[in-house]
Amino acid sequence: MKRIIPFSKYFIPASIISFSLALFGGIGYFTKGFNLGIDFQAGLLQEVQFAPTAFRLTYDGPGNATISFSRTSLDIIISGATVDEFTHRFPFASYVTQGELVRGLQEIEGITATEPSSASARSEWLIQSAQSSPLLEVQHPFTLHYLTPDASPIRIEDVRAALLPLGSVSVQILGTPEERHFMIRMEDSEFGRGLGGTQADKIMSALEDSFGRGGVSVTRSDYVGSRFARELGNQAIGLLAITLLVILAYCSFRFKLQFALGAVISLIHNMIITIGFIVWIQMEFNTTTIAAIMTILGYTINDTVVVFDRIKETRRIFPDDSFVDVLNRALSETLNRTIITTSTTMLAVMSLYIFTTGGMKDFALALLVGMAVGVYSTIFIASSFVLFYDNKAKIRREKRRLAALAKA
Repeated sequence: MKRIIPFSKYFIPASIISFSLALFGGIGYFTKGFNLGIDFQAGLLQEVQFAPTAFRLTYDGPGNATISFSRTSLDIIISGATVDEFTHRFPFASYVTQGELVRGLQEIEGITATEPSSASARSEWLIQSAQSSPLLEVQHPFTLHYLTPDASPIRIEDVRAALLPLGSVSVQILGTPEERHFMIRMEDSEFGRGLGGTQADKIMSALEDSFGRGGVSVTRSDYVGSRFARELGNQAIGLLAITLLVILAYCSFRFKLQFALGAVISLIHNMIITIGFIVWIQMEFNTTTIAAIMTILGYTINDTVVVFDRIKETRRIFPDDSFVDVLNRALSETLNRTIITTSTTMLAVMSLYIFTTGGMKDFALALLVGMAVGVYSTIFIASSFVLFYDNKAKIRREKRRLAALAKA
């Protein structure tokens, strides 16, 4: 016979621990607050890569010339009302070095290319800046950068020091240190007045002052207004509320009200503990974090439904046993399944945490914490509430029985 673990003995201590963790998270919220990402506040998000300028292109020929850049080739598209559209393709396999590529580009009528800073550098090392318009003009040259595989890393501390005069700016490294790729986030209450471009210029100016002119390539630039940030925050709260209501309705239909309430309380418990962890380590709170929380809710309710289903089945098989015995038996029988399933899932998430960076790494870390808390809450929070509700129901039934006897 399988050993039955008396989980019910630990329900009260577990509740005290959960309350303490929730209180600890609340203290963190009021003392440290959320490290809100660009998704939930007005601000500028820029991804930059420290790479020297390769060469610049301009066009003063007939029609318009636009550039299309990929990992394997560079295309120049000539179009317009007075010319026939034609695409000049320069595959990097044929134009191996930047010197060869520049000589090929200069053969196009109207194209002017500056001498490459390193003619022997490979064309496949080129990087396009998001600040350059794909339309080639004389007044605004199109700038291409390049990064060699053996480039020395840029320290994140040096990037932060360069941006320190700008005030509240956060910096995060993307990819490997050799890629010299960083994400910069800058808050600004003035963004609603159209100053996003000014702040982007300030970031570039500060970086170029420290690391040299022409040595910084902007690979991405996003701006979120304050109104959109507020709407996104309200939508996230609404989404979580709707999710909890749907789960409440489903569990009420599948089981009973006390099971549904226990499941929802368990999910709220998981959210509070996970958010408390996020607050204390100052993980960036963005849409990826919301996705992690929603994933945790889905994973936890699956485990909770399995346990509740076993409680329901055990109660049918052992109708004469007390509910606390049924509860302990069901939890003991599903313990191995819960541990094995969660452990194997956590191994996959652990690989994401180890081998990824940036937002995906934060996503994996939040999942790891949420899944661990989810196993704990299914056993000690959801089940304990169901037992508490059942005991209270017995007391109410006994009071009604005694009142009926007194009237008789």
